[in-house]
Amino acid sequence: MSYLEHTIQRKRIGIFFGFIFIFFAVIIFRLFDLQVMRNNIYLKMADKQHWTTRKIPAKRGLIYTTDIKTGEKNTLATNETLNMVYAVPRQIKNKEEASKKLSDILGIDSKEISNLINNDKVYVPIKHKLNNEEVSKIEESDLLGIMLSPEEWRNYPEGELASHVVGFINNDGEGQYGIESYFNDQLKGKSGEVTLEKDNSGRQITASLKQENPVLNGQDIVLTIDRVIQSFAEADLKDAVEKHKSPGGSIIVMNPDNGDIWAMANYPTFDPNKYNEIKDYELFKNSAIAHLYEPGSIFKILTMAAGIDTGKIFPNTTYTDTGEVKIGGYTIRNASNKVYGKRTMTEVLENSINTGTIFIKDTIGNEVFYNYIKNFGLGRKTGIGLLGEETGVLKSFKSWKDINFATATFGQGIAVTPLQFITAASAIANGGELVNPNIVSRYILPDGSTKEPERTKKRVIKKETANILSAMMVSVVEKGHGKKAQIPGFRVAGKTGTAQIPLKDGNGYEAYKSIGSFILFVPAEDAKFIILVKIDEPQGVQWAESTAAPVAGELAKKILNYLEIPPNNKE
Repeated sequence: MSYLEHTIQRKRIGIFFGFIFIFFAVIIFRLFDLQVMRNNIYLKMADKQHWTTRKIPAKRGLIYTTDIKTGEKNTLATNETLNMVYAVPRQIKNKEEASKKLSDILGIDSKEISNLINNDKVYVPIKHKLNNEEVSKIEESDLLGIMLSPEEWRNYPEGELASHVVGFINNDGEGQYGIESYFNDQLKGKSGEVTLEKDNSGRQITASLKQENPVLNGQDIVLTIDRVIQSFAEADLKDAVEKHKSPGGSIIVMNPDNGDIWAMANYPTFDPNKYNEIKDYELFKNSAIAHLYEPGSIFKILTMAAGIDTGKIFPNTTYTDTGEVKIGGYTIRNASNKVYGKRTMTEVLENSINTGTIFIKDTIGNEVFYNYIKNFGLGRKTGIGLLGEETGVLKSFKSWKDINFATATFGQGIAVTPLQFITAASAIANGGELVNPNIVSRYILPDGSTKEPERTKKRVIKKETANILSAMMVSVVEKGHGKKAQIPGFRVAGKTGTAQIPLKDGNGYEAYKSIGSFILFVPAEDAKFIILVKIDEPQGVQWAESTAAPVAGELAKKILNYLEIPPNNKE
């Protein structure tokens, strides 16, 4: 072999070994890349093949009423597992036969079912919330491609009771209106996750279960609402609205000492189990916190409170009523154009004299009067913890004219919600302190512990003022327009209010429409509860003494009997 041939052969061998070296180097690099550089990626891919993660839905918290006598809870909102039936159309062999059988079982037109299943879809829901009979018949039918699946649904066992307070859950599982909406996050909790290992056939290996992100069930909410008192209020309100052919009304019952709401009723109402049958969404609104209205003469107790608290007005302070007061180009008159002559402040409340409250305002001054109104909480939300609460209408002091101050003294030209007014009036019933109204008694956390909301008080009038005014309001019930609210054996403090309704364009008032209100607390010297009744646009009756006052009196009588409060007035 020549030197040249030997050199060529050596080069060929070198190239061959070079290729071998490169080949193994590539393999080694590839192995390094797979096992080291991309190790986490392939581990995750392997995990996906051998492990499956499922979400565990949290249980929604329950909503309860409180029996204020025993402390026992009654369920207003709970959860219920019901079956739904669905179809896998591609598995159904005879769709016409399946449609007819399902029609007989479910009470749905066979054509409607046929339209749903005449396709090759994997999943078609047919009907939710099946009853036990429907479930049994579907199981017995053994229809191929027709399946049952459990679903969690919200159930309201008391139906319409306190529905405006509670609200409802929509089909997406989200709270709408009331407690369900305001406390939606607390009630629904947080879903968890569980990871399970699968064998080669895809079946789960239970022993390999490992928990990740444990589920946090929702909080239970116990309301201050008493089931019995709420039932009384709703029944009495319905009767009054229907009797007077009214479009609606509201009743609130409150403990004036701590602000706990024992009843909050509106009519007309709705059943949250059938919320999807309601066409007018306005019906879902809680009128007790969302309906703004000019309160009329019940407002006179706040004007009187301001006058007495300043020390410039006393129950026996007199003035002479001429039947009208002229302010600028306006003339303000008493109801029915009556003229009362010389009267005391107690008689101003008894006879509900408009010019008398203007006299009080003129005596203490516009700014002092305005500041008292503001201190009573008007013009701002109470913070009760319900969506849809209105702030009321209290314009800035500088924007008011003399006529605005005058009409406000008897509750016209100023707008409040029923909740705002009963909260303000509670300060008279409890000795002068403004309480924040509460609808929640306590929260029950997932671990079983409880938490109570903060309760606050702020003094707005002197205790002596509240006591004096309470006695004057007793005189209204015993001698004035509140006689139909009298309760034998009890001193009842009350005040009527018949308010005009503003025209929609804001210029003037409706000629023949009004809102009748009555505020009442009993026993007057140590009030256990306070009631506000509002009846919208009653027909055939002009004054609140014949609409709202009798309702408040009858309701108060029922509550006194229920709470077993003994009579304390032997006169």
